[in-house]
Formats: sequence, C-alpha cells, structure tokens
Amino acid sequence: MLIANKGVPAVRPSSKEQPLPPEGSGDQPWVTVEVVILTLRAGHLEVLLVKRKEHPFLNYWSLPGGLVQRRESLEEAAARVLKERAGLEARVLPQMGRAPGRHPIYLEQLYTFGAPGRDPRARVVSVAYYALVEQSHVREIPEESALFRLQLKDEASAAEIYDAKGKKYSLAFDHAEILAVALRRIRGKLSYTPIGFELLPEQFTLRELQAVHEIILQKKLNKASFRRKMLASGLLQPTGEFEKGTGFRPAELYRFRREA
Repeated sequence: MLIANKGVPAVRPSSKEQPLPPEGSGDQPWVTVEVVILTLRAGHLEVLLVKRKEHPFLNYWSLPGGLVQRRESLEEAAARVLKERAGLEARVLPQMGRAPGRHPIYLEQLYTFGAPGRDPRARVVSVAYYALVEQSHVREIPEESALFRLQLKDEASAAEIYDAKGKKYSLAFDHAEILAVALRRIRGKLSYTPIGFELLPEQFTLRELQAVHEIILQKKLNKASFRRKMLASGLLQPTGEFEKGTGFRPAELYRFRREA
C-alpha cells in the first residue's frame, strides 16, 4: 500500500516516459498505471483529469497515468503519477496508516483493466489506483490538469464528468469505466471501513462527516441515525473545541481515532 504526503520526498525522479509503440509493432503487452484522484469541493465529488495533447483522443480529458518503467514497481509508478500530475509526494509504507503529525493521502490499488483494443496503439494493460485527497492539499494543479464533478447515475452505468457550469465531457479510452469502478468501490467500502475520513481535514464536525457520506452515496441520510451510528463506532475523538465564524450555534469538532 501507499501513503502520500505533501512535501515528503520519497520516489526517485522520473525519467522521460517511453512512447507507446506503433500499432501492430508487436504482441507484447505494455503495462501502465492510471490514478483516479478524488476530492470533495463545494459540495461535489471531483476528479482530477489531464487534457491529452496527442492522438488518439486528442484534446479529450483522461485519467493521469503513464507507462511503468523498467526498474519501477507498480506502487512506485502510481506514486510518480500522483507527484507529477497533482504535486503530491508519495512513499511506500509497509501498511496503510497516517504517519504521526502528518495528513497523508489514501492511495489504494483498484483493479486491472486489460480488454483487447482498449488502446488502438498497442496491447495495453492498465493497473488502476485511486487516491482520496482532502481538498486543502489540492492547491496548485498543473496547467494541463483540471478538476471535474463526478456522477454515477446508477450502479450499472459508466461515470459521467461535468465542469462547474454543468457541461458534460467525454473521457478518453475506457476511463469512464475506470471511474465507475472506483466510485462503486468507495461506496461499498463506506459500509465497512472508515474510508470517508480520508476526505476530511484533521478536525471536522458531524455535519461535515455526514456530508461526505451523502455526496459519495448521492443520497440523503437520516441525521439522527447517522450521528448515533458514528458516535457509537468508537472512531470519533472529541477535541473539546468548536467551529468558529459560523452564523449559527457552533458545532463540536472531532478527529478520527485511527487506532480504533
């Protein structure tokens, strides 16, 4: 598993990626990684995408990714993509968990996509990862990248992306399918793991925690029932502090008890 953290040097400097071979140049599969980078912003689940500057799918938006280099593990390749495309440093740790005093980013292997013909240039097998990024870490996005709102209308459909004005865009390759698999995985894990906390700051209110669940699940939850469940879970540690600068009664702040 991987942990990513802003400003922690850990992966070796990347070398210039080797281009894919021309179509029909050989039967040997090429291995790539694609990273689904998700964050919450202004009440929406958003994904970071990169605009393609070459064929195929010229000027289409795609997931950030790249070839796995010869002396690079899959985890190192995913960490490199996260660094180059989102400005987030990553390092490989023996197990998932936040390092003391830091707010690392959740990065997990998702699935392997290898259907013949998914890339017209060559036989390409892609190992997908997904990263959950608290919004304060997404400050400086590279010029060729942008955040798009993500929707999955039903469990059987492909994911759809929209800009802030509601304009819908098509994705390159099979990346809409990869996004759908990622969102279904996260929705499923909400019911048995504390994955929703990865999108929150170190201190948060119960209202903010419920909003994370509702945005990911795309449905409203009963306020009283949700709060009872969370408070009884043992995952919340009261900070003794309250939010400031609100126009209503300040809510108590909690932090995630990771050792629970």
